Amino acid sequence: MIFSNLNSNFYKKFFFSLLSLFFLVTSLPAQELPQEVVAKPGDGIYLLLKRNGLSANDLKDFIELNRRALGPNNTLISGRKYKLPQAAQSSSSAPADSATPVAAVASTGEASAGVVRKFEIFGKKYENVTIKNQELKGAIYYLVSGHGGPDPGAIGKYGGHTLSEDEYAYDVTLRLARNLIESGATVYIITRDPNDGIRDESFLKLDKDEVCYPNQTIPLNQLQRLKQRTTTVNNLFLQNRGSFQRMICIHVDARSRGENIDVFFYHDERSKTGSRAANILKNTFLEKYNHHQPNRGYKGTVSHRNLYEVRNSLPVTVYIELGNINHSRDIQRLIIADNRQALANWLTAGLIRDFNTNK
Repeated sequence: MIFSNLNSNFYKKFFFSLLSLFFLVTSLPAQELPQEVVAKPGDGIYLLLKRNGLSANDLKDFIELNRRALGPNNTLISGRKYKLPQAAQSSSSAPADSATPVAAVASTGEASAGVVRKFEIFGKKYENVTIKNQELKGAIYYLVSGHGGPDPGAIGKYGGHTLSEDEYAYDVTLRLARNLIESGATVYIITRDPNDGIRDESFLKLDKDEVCYPNQTIPLNQLQRLKQRTTTVNNLFLQNRGSFQRMICIHVDARSRGENIDVFFYHDERSKTGSRAANILKNTFLEKYNHHQPNRGYKGTVSHRNLYEVRNSLPVTVYIELGNINHSRDIQRLIIADNRQALANWLTAGLIRDFNTNK
């Protein structure tokens, strides 16, 4: 009898111990393991996040969670598993970081009208920029001229001269950057050449010393090159979160010698804002041609296209083709410096309209 009572007390204590342990475990907060997904060929971080119901707000957490699994410049490696962060709360109302852009690369957009600022990237002739107004105060632009470094892009021939896409796209990009700064914008020049500057010659010398902002060597591999500049822009976008931001990519197309084309525009098919911005630019060109060359006509188009930079960039992006590097009339649009300036001026006018539309 004594043995039975002792045995009974033992089981009672054992039972209550198990019960206490059960309540202790079930009362602890759940530690949910991160979900894992596999990167597909061509994936960027933003596309992977969006496909899995996340957003740009989760980018920093994703990078921190997967730091050891990422490639150079935080690129994804196809076929590799990545952990997804828990969805972040929207922080669109949070003030943008006040990181100052690198000297001679970007304007801070803070100078008053009439102030002269020096930007060596524009070259000796054009490096002093007078701030004319504040029409674009608060606007941030990421300007990406096509190709560069080891890749010259499309190649054309004219009068015994070799024309390379990257040199002419870059010259128009610099002219556009200078215009935007004059109107009070902050401008990041993503594809950069340390010594070319704005050039007024007809035939621009081909070189391969371009870098990606701020001073990254541009890779030979096309996909790595696209990932590098897209990652650079996306990181800057997150630093400037809460501001009006646009990414403008400038290229020159290559088609048959007999195909004359006008400046045309691409946008991400998922972006209504991108479509609106592209159409504003196209309509601005139509108005300019109707005013300056009323009998010429203008057949530029706006469409969506599944381009890597357009698809994977966080800011609203417009991708621009300036003409056909193989057509004699389109070549005149490129080799005459005044025409390159006109392209920059008309793009500036369109971007000011786009900015005012979104105020």
